[in-house]
Order: sequence, then C-alpha cells, then structure tokens
Amino acid sequence: MARYIGPKTKIARKFGEAIFGADKVLEKKNYPPGQHGVARKRKKVSEYDIQLSEKQKAKYTYGILEKQFHRTFDEAARMGGITGENLLKLLECRLDNVVYRLGIAPTRAGARQLVSHRHITVNGQVVNIPSYSLKPGDVVSVREKSKSLEVIQDSLTGGRKRYAWLEWDNSSMTGKFLNRPEREDIPENIREQLIVELYSK
Repeated sequence: MARYIGPKTKIARKFGEAIFGADKVLEKKNYPPGQHGVARKRKKVSEYDIQLSEKQKAKYTYGILEKQFHRTFDEAARMGGITGENLLKLLECRLDNVVYRLGIAPTRAGARQLVSHRHITVNGQVVNIPSYSLKPGDVVSVREKSKSLEVIQDSLTGGRKRYAWLEWDNSSMTGKFLNRPEREDIPENIREQLIVELYSK
C-alpha cells in the first residue's frame, strides 16, 4: 500500500504543527512552505478548506490513506456515541500506533516498519499487519530474537510518555492494551468534529 515518503517537515509546516515529532526546521520556519512563504496570505479560508485540512492532518498523523481512513470513519459512525471521538479511539487501537505509544519505536512510521518486518507479537503470535485493531486485554511484545535490535533499544532508553490505557513492563519488553482511551487521554491536537462535518456533507 502506498505511503507518503516525501519531506515530513514540509507537511508539518503546512499545518503549523510538529505532527511527526520534534522538528528543528519547523521551529525556525513556523510558516507555510512555498516560494512566497510568510508573504502569501489568502483573504478568506472556506469552511470546507478548514475541514479538509483537519482530515488531512489526521491522516498524516496516523499514517493512513484515504480509503482506510474512510473505512475507519464508517466503523466509528456505526458504533454509537460521538462519532469523532470514536474515530480517534479506533485510530489509537491500531497496532502500529500502540507500538509507538509504548515507546518501542520513536515514530509511527518506525512502528509500522517493525510490525511489517515481524518484530512484534500480539498474545504470543506474530502479527505483521500495522492496522490490526487491538482489543482490551491484548498483550503486545517484542519478539525474543528482536529484543537486541538497536532501533528498539535506542527508542526504549530514550524515555517514553505514560498513557492511562497502556501498561508496560520494560524487563520483558511487553505491553498490555488495557482499554480504548478516552478523548481527554489522547494528546493529538485534532478537531475531530470538523472531520465529522466534512464527511456529513
């Protein structure tokens, strides 16, 4: 499946946020990319443009293309409750995202690669599908023969944030997915209601 492999700083500058992690260039050039840079000003940004931009930011943040994102949105709409919050909860349940949240990989793209290359197990079984949706109680581990990988060791020693819906045992390199996170526990700066409005048109 195709993935965006272009310059990430350019995308981060487009949204004015470090959506791919710390970015020194973004700190220096916190304005849109392009020939005219800061001088380029549009008189008015349409409501549709704002909604579309929010959807694109969510897609880039979680590394998902349109077809899969739309499918996830449809699932969120069928769940009942607040569709926008359901959407973010489902995105957070993805295996590649949980590997990233646990600190096994420094970025979601790196987490996706670890999963694809069969370095990660779920409940003792190798799972190489980044979009695999975890259920409460699932145990995510690093394969025994992959524990010495430099990229994993560097990521784990680099310090990680703690999340209420995840449990991590550093000695066994094993994490547990306790439950789907609540919206207030998800740190991403995404206005999910705008995405709902866009798909409702």
